[in-house]
Amino acid sequence: MFTDPISDFLTRVRNAQAAGHKIVEIPASNLKKEITRVLHEQGYILKYKFVEDGPQGSIKIALKYDRASKKPAISKIVRVSKPGLRKYSKVNKMPRVLNGLGVVIMSTPSGVMTAKSAKAHNVGGEVLCYVY
Repeated sequence: MFTDPISDFLTRVRNAQAAGHKIVEIPASNLKKEITRVLHEQGYILKYKFVEDGPQGSIKIALKYDRASKKPAISKIVRVSKPGLRKYSKVNKMPRVLNGLGVVIMSTPSGVMTAKSAKAHNVGGEVLCYVY
């Protein structure tokens, strides 16, 4: 039993890429679906599919690798806000990853989005993870 489902999601993606898997299957939740959508929009994963099997369902993610060097598209994925210590950010103090080269995924009142789009919508929120 795990207490932090988002951390479990990120760890499954990280471990699957380290092992060189093409597809990873993760138990679904609405927040995980939104994080998956943002990762796809930002180009970190090839494609994804929501499978409705049983009460919870699952998410199948096709991971993205560089064709020549076989390196994964996600070099690092880090959980920021944890259940024991939540991290929030105001709209005027949005975090940046690798001077703007990485992506900050946030949970805002307007939904899950990147820090860049949260700034455009003029909303702050909980900083979920950094991806680069």
